[in-house]
Amino acid sequence: MKQVILVREDLKLPKGKMSAQVAHAAVEAVLKSDKDKVKKWRNEGMMKIVVKVKDEKELYKYKQNAEDNGLITAVITDAGHTVVEPGTVTCMAIGPDDEDKIDLVTGMLKII
Repeated sequence: MKQVILVREDLKLPKGKMSAQVAHAAVEAVLKSDKDKVKKWRNEGMMKIVVKVKDEKELYKYKQNAEDNGLITAVITDAGHTVVEPGTVTCMAIGPDDEDKIDLVTGMLKII
C-alpha cells in the first residue's frame, strides 16, 4: 500500500509551501478513501512518495488515468494567501491503494 503525491514543477514552490501543499493533498485523499484501505495502509507504515509533473496539464492527465484505474485522487487548489495566485492547482494525491495499482499510473515519474 502507498500514496503518491504529484507536485507541479513549473510553479517552483519554496520547500515550505510545497510541504504544506503535499500535506493538504495527503490528508484530503485519506479523507476520501475507503476506511479498510486506509487501515491497511496505516498498518504497513503509511508509505508516501512525492513526485514531480511538468505542469497543470500533465497533472490532470495523471488524474484521469488514476480515476480510470479506480484510484482515489485529491487535487489541491491554493487559497492564494502567500506564494501563488488564488485558485492555483498545486498538487494532487493518489491513494492510498495497492502499490502495484498506483505504480501502473505513476511509476515512471521522478521523485522530488
